[in-house]
Amino acid sequence: MFNTHDDREAGMVTYTQHAVWREGRANEHQKTNGFYKSLIAMTGHDLRHPLQIIVSVNSLLSRRLSGVQESEHVAKSQRATFELMRQLDRLIDAVRVHERTETVQLKPVDLHELLDSLYHDYRRTAQNAELRFHVVNSSAIVMSDTMLLEGILRNLVNNSIKYTRRGGKILVGCRRLESGVRIEVHDTGAGIAAASMSRIFNPFERLGTDVPEGLGLGLFIVRHAAACLGHRIDVRSTEGKGSCFSVEIDSP
Repeated sequence: MFNTHDDREAGMVTYTQHAVWREGRANEHQKTNGFYKSLIAMTGHDLRHPLQIIVSVNSLLSRRLSGVQESEHVAKSQRATFELMRQLDRLIDAVRVHERTETVQLKPVDLHELLDSLYHDYRRTAQNAELRFHVVNSSAIVMSDTMLLEGILRNLVNNSIKYTRRGGKILVGCRRLESGVRIEVHDTGAGIAAASMSRIFNPFERLGTDVPEGLGLGLFIVRHAAACLGHRIDVRSTEGKGSCFSVEIDSP
């Protein structure tokens, strides 16, 4: 459960825009089948192998170059290559979600281990971005799929980190409901314009132009995985102040 102290620490805001998605599993599968065929064709060894070679060559050059300007060019090339690898990873995540949903079976999932892993995996990333990142753990048990639920939360946290400026705050925690649990990801980031709310879960849709990197697949993966699990995704946001993405899950 969240408590009032944690809510204040996270810099909670009043949200003015609100949207909910809950879609049938079969219908969602039909709409995305063609899209995933394209993703599968773009992933795998043929893309990852040349990128790894570029990273290795850049690392070798950075150790041998002595000129400042040359070193800056190599560093820029290395950053661009890492960004391409991150985008490839996002594509692969989308394919894995699709493959997993073909045989998904809901089972009891202990949120304690999942949330603990989420904190340890992202605290350094948030620290490097000069953000305050806090996870309120929970002992709740929910009916879900561990891999898909973890993928949903990772994409939501990634999104919050990407769209929250230095000095901002991100809070992840759970609220118990009569029928289950709601996992919430709050941030004090850029927020979402009212005109964009209906499009944010579409593939290749990005929330704004201030963050040029990325393919715009994170929220699409969230939407697809949640639909396959039968979980409810809820979004509340105020442009310029922050957002709250939440996942409602039934208890056993």
